[in-house]
Amino acid sequence: MSQAGRDGGDSCYRLRCSLLRHELDVRGVARCPLWPGEGFVSVSRDRSARLWVPDSPNRGFIELQCMSGHSNFVSSVCILPPSDLYPRGLIATGGNDHNICVFSLDSEKPLYTLKGHTNTVCSLSSGKFGTLLSGSWDTTGKVWLNDKCMMTLQGHTAAVWSVKILPEQGLMLTASADKSIKLWKAGRCERTFLGHEDCVRGLAAINDTEFLSCSNDASVRRWLITGECLQIYYGHTNYIYSICLFPNSQDFVTTSEDRSIRIWRKGECTQTIRLPAQSVWSCCVLDNGDIVVGASDGIIRVFTESPDRIASPEEIQAFENELSKATIDPKTGDLGDIKIEDLPGRDHLNEPGTRDGQTRLIKEDGKVEAYQWSTGEGRWMKIGDVVGSSGATQQTSGRVLFEGKEYDFVFTIDVNESGPSFKLPYNLTEDPWLVAYNFLQKNDLNPMFLDQVAKFIIDNTAGQTQSTNVGFADPFTGGNRYVPGSSLQSDYSTAAADPFTGKNAYRSSTAPTPNTYFPKKEPVTFDQANPSQILGKLKELNESAPVERKIPEEDLMQLDKLLSVAGNPSGGTVTTQQLDTLWRAVNWPEDIVFPALDVLRLSVKNPTVNEMFYNEKEGSQFSSYLLQLMSPSGKQANQLLALRTVCNSFFCDPGTCLLMSERDTVLSKASELKTVNNKNIHIALATLMLNYAICLHKVSDIEGKAQCLSAISSVIEVVQDLEAIFRLLVALGTLISDDTNAVQLAKSLGVDSQIKKYMSVTEPAKVNQCCRLLLNIL
Repeated sequence: MSQAGRDGGDSCYRLRCSLLRHELDVRGVARCPLWPGEGFVSVSRDRSARLWVPDSPNRGFIELQCMSGHSNFVSSVCILPPSDLYPRGLIATGGNDHNICVFSLDSEKPLYTLKGHTNTVCSLSSGKFGTLLSGSWDTTGKVWLNDKCMMTLQGHTAAVWSVKILPEQGLMLTASADKSIKLWKAGRCERTFLGHEDCVRGLAAINDTEFLSCSNDASVRRWLITGECLQIYYGHTNYIYSICLFPNSQDFVTTSEDRSIRIWRKGECTQTIRLPAQSVWSCCVLDNGDIVVGASDGIIRVFTESPDRIASPEEIQAFENELSKATIDPKTGDLGDIKIEDLPGRDHLNEPGTRDGQTRLIKEDGKVEAYQWSTGEGRWMKIGDVVGSSGATQQTSGRVLFEGKEYDFVFTIDVNESGPSFKLPYNLTEDPWLVAYNFLQKNDLNPMFLDQVAKFIIDNTAGQTQSTNVGFADPFTGGNRYVPGSSLQSDYSTAAADPFTGKNAYRSSTAPTPNTYFPKKEPVTFDQANPSQILGKLKELNESAPVERKIPEEDLMQLDKLLSVAGNPSGGTVTTQQLDTLWRAVNWPEDIVFPALDVLRLSVKNPTVNEMFYNEKEGSQFSSYLLQLMSPSGKQANQLLALRTVCNSFFCDPGTCLLMSERDTVLSKASELKTVNNKNIHIALATLMLNYAICLHKVSDIEGKAQCLSAISSVIEVVQDLEAIFRLLVALGTLISDDTNAVQLAKSLGVDSQIKKYMSVTEPAKVNQCCRLLLNIL
């Protein structure tokens, strides 16, 4: 077991210690910086999390704290960095109970529990400013801030196995069983990485622009965040479960279902360490370079390349003895095809190996033994006995053949009396829950049968279990699963005159000025209009309208009266006839509807009109009509006026109420117009987001603020008009004012970097001033 050391000298990792406090599989480990670089936390199928610190002056570790809070297996763990509130940091754990428990370092019970996922939480990653990213079998990622879910990342079609917050603020990665990796910025999927041929199980961030991924396809890939795959690394012979970088290095370590840890230097596997456990679930690297590993036998093992920390000769010998007694199933593919009659005897071990980790099989007393070459020690080490390699037939082994393979049992399962029966093959070395899961998946059966099928297997094989590894196997792991390689601008309307426009708007002065920009309290509307021009255009286009859509001259005059009332509330009452005429006009063909939309834009500020269009019965239909007009492929005049109508709808309570209830749909659809090359549309889009920010500032809705922040961040990346930028900045300021959680969220999304781009703007001065005020808060 050798490698080139980081300083260029010869060194290899050897056992430092074994920690036996967990009772079942150790599914996750994470470095904890509590004790200068050497503490760590482990989580297990036994439902516990344990905090470990060095046992000075000994070479081992002692358990400082045992934490409990989950009602089912604990699958993942990460450390939240120190904050003003928690100067020692926090520990977050994810479990099969769908929850995330957050502990202080001196507490046995959770400070709080995060609920929101609907399936196992199998990955966690912490970022700056208290953000936490989680991945789940429910196919989503979730972004948390303190005890609140800020946003949900939706886009994968299968379990999200791994998540990672990248060093550059606002960038996040998710890896999935759908074989893809997705890059997210401020809650939006920016890119999808394809290349892996099976579930992507682990992620590691190299720097701001590169990352590594590992997969069930037994490969590691190195990626640029721009999408290019730079390199593929091969070495493992089975699923790779975890990957971790060495401190301040691009070298890394991986763990696998092939019972090994592999250490990679400069793109080459320089050392292979075998373990006496089938599944090596997890690893982390301490600041001193030592490697902590969790496996399916419930034991945590720490490996070191420092001679001062290597275990005693007795402990190393005990580890090697345990390894030599392990049994290796050739069906895992780790050893290739085995024909016992062709294998050499013990003399074959007199020849030195050609590379570290090389495996050699010999025949000894009718058995097959596996040895691995250690370059550092210059010897062959026994890593186990190979079982099931006798080449027996069904007649000589007593096993059952099914689809060309041998099994201990082949059950017939009748799901219902009228339906067909199904064959369920099973080996005693397999996990019954995994076999049941795969059986239901293969035959497209209801997953509700999982417990029933697994119990059937257990009841009908009682007392016949051969495997010592009864560790939990999730839906993508287990002993006899797939082994890699085994089969395989028209500007119709002038800009509005509102509080953010005009030559004298928000003039700067040389002395510091108070913040007159945000939080904005009242909605911004588009009021400028020339009613005579609008009516003239209506009459002109009415002539070209389809016969069945033509509006009689006397009815058109109703719209003149409507404009008068809408512009002057004391000028009279809105009548049903006026509203009916308006609705007929706004249903004109899209080529000629724009002047009618202009009447609608002005009228919707009137309480009677607003109530008419946004009542509980008609509101959703009216909203959908406006969103259809916003289609990026539609006419720009219609897009602009639909946006302005929505903005003006915030002037009255019915419009505000309905638009807030449909915030997700409206923001998503409207944001598509950021790609339209029209500054007036961009100003209207920014105003819409500002009005949403004004509403959200008045309520305690951090998830709504997160959604709005994400939309603003998306639009500010694209638009260039400075008036639009200014309104987006005011929207940001309004969202984060008087809300420390929103401030932290904005920081984590990298909003400050977007603001800094406009610090150099001198005209209009309000842009620069707004930037300064925002950065002071952030």
